Amino acid sequence: MPVRALVVVLGDQLDAESSALDGFDPQRDVIWMAEVAEESEHVWTSKPRIAVFLAAMRHFRDAQKTLGRRVNYTELDAAGNTQTLAAELARAVAELKPERLIMTEAGEWRVQAMITAAAKTAKLPLEVRDDRHFFQTRADFAAHAAGRKMLRMEFFYREVRRKHRVLLDEKGEPEGGEWNYDHDNRGSFKKGGPKAEKLHAPALTKPDAITRAVLVLVAQRFASHPGELKEFAWPVTPEDARATLRDFIAERLPNFGQFQDAMWTDEPWLFHSRISAALNLKLLNPREVVAAAEQAYREGKVHLASAEGFIRQILGWREYVRGIYWHHMPRYLALNALGAKEPLPEFYWTGKCEMNCLRQSIGQTLEHGYAHHIQRLMVTGLYALLLGIEPQQVHAWYLAVYVDAVEWVELPNTLGMSQYGDGGIMASKPYAATGKYIDRMSNYCAGCRFDPAKSVGEDACPFTTLYWDFLRRHETLLAKNQRMALQVKNLARLKPEDLAAIQARAGEIKKNGGAPMTAGGLLAL
Repeated sequence: MPVRALVVVLGDQLDAESSALDGFDPQRDVIWMAEVAEESEHVWTSKPRIAVFLAAMRHFRDAQKTLGRRVNYTELDAAGNTQTLAAELARAVAELKPERLIMTEAGEWRVQAMITAAAKTAKLPLEVRDDRHFFQTRADFAAHAAGRKMLRMEFFYREVRRKHRVLLDEKGEPEGGEWNYDHDNRGSFKKGGPKAEKLHAPALTKPDAITRAVLVLVAQRFASHPGELKEFAWPVTPEDARATLRDFIAERLPNFGQFQDAMWTDEPWLFHSRISAALNLKLLNPREVVAAAEQAYREGKVHLASAEGFIRQILGWREYVRGIYWHHMPRYLALNALGAKEPLPEFYWTGKCEMNCLRQSIGQTLEHGYAHHIQRLMVTGLYALLLGIEPQQVHAWYLAVYVDAVEWVELPNTLGMSQYGDGGIMASKPYAATGKYIDRMSNYCAGCRFDPAKSVGEDACPFTTLYWDFLRRHETLLAKNQRMALQVKNLARLKPEDLAAIQARAGEIKKNGGAPMTAGGLLAL
């Protein structure tokens, strides 16, 4: 029987309820999926990220076959694999001769453009459907943005909460009388650390036979890529993702709100959920996640600040950054408001760095493919911002190393919020701070030879040195930003000789590939 529709399913669209599958006829339609090296090599993708995608894709394929659906699936090491999405799609079209192509809108502008071009080349109609996985459609965000001179997440968040009636009281007002409990979400651990707060380690997902085969394949095929696989324990099926969610709600959500910004040596998970990759691959529906957190609050199992803080990440930030991405692409990718041009330091790929906070954050990133939002924003991201690294290089690194990285969510968070490359579209100010912030929010500085209170000298914290140099370099621009005015004024308090010493020290760090110098010259690691 002739193929009516070839349904394109991408690696981040593993939703059994996807709009692309609406009206699927097992007798006449075929699902198309392909594993291609191109998607792991256009940025130097880490082994954990590759493995998460491939393992989840293969589980989805098998689940669809169990439903009696035909799946045209090309594995990475299959004979004849051209290793590009466009060429593999062309091969499938030539073989199956479908009447049309159907897909849910892609999560990356590059991929959507590629498939659109492939359909045009094949002279086939392409039907692109809305992604129902999200609370808001792209058209919803465009309507929100229309007529606004400036976009801010807080106003969008309130609008979406009202629309979907999340955490509202009987009068339709926010529970507790406030929309945002961020002021209660900035706690740090005392000397006893997270274990004193009854930290429960997450229930990790043991790799099954399909995932183990993927791990072997990735280790062999991508041996030169960064990252490790020996600790791989990510959920790659909807069932495992829901189990991970239940474990988080029961064991860590009660303390998540207070300690979501805190960091601690050798503790990669703390009170975080570990569900972002499952959400972004569409193994887990955000409505289910938000409902579970709200239910826990209404049953008295968690404080309002914890429930709201977590829901804000899903219903607020996650939806907002997607809106920003599609509203401003493709021009967004090239933005560089601060004119940053420094190269990404080599230690971002190896973790070999004398600064303990960077060594910890990058080390766990390479080991697990994960770091929580403050490690990304205020450690690896902050250092890149202060050093003046070209934001497109920072973006490529974040997209490559994190298991939850899909461009629609990663790019605005990195280029916009972290690097201020968009000049204020995502965030109202650069997230610039000295090493004292890291000292306040973690115990990293206690295990480091650098002093966060010092900006010059052999033991000066590079974050603090580079902070003052960052303000100096961008003083004119930052002085116009109301939220940065006080920080810029503090720059004037420095003595000219101290500022000259800071500038000289910052120059040495840059000449040394982004790492500090020692008394003996180059830093020995």
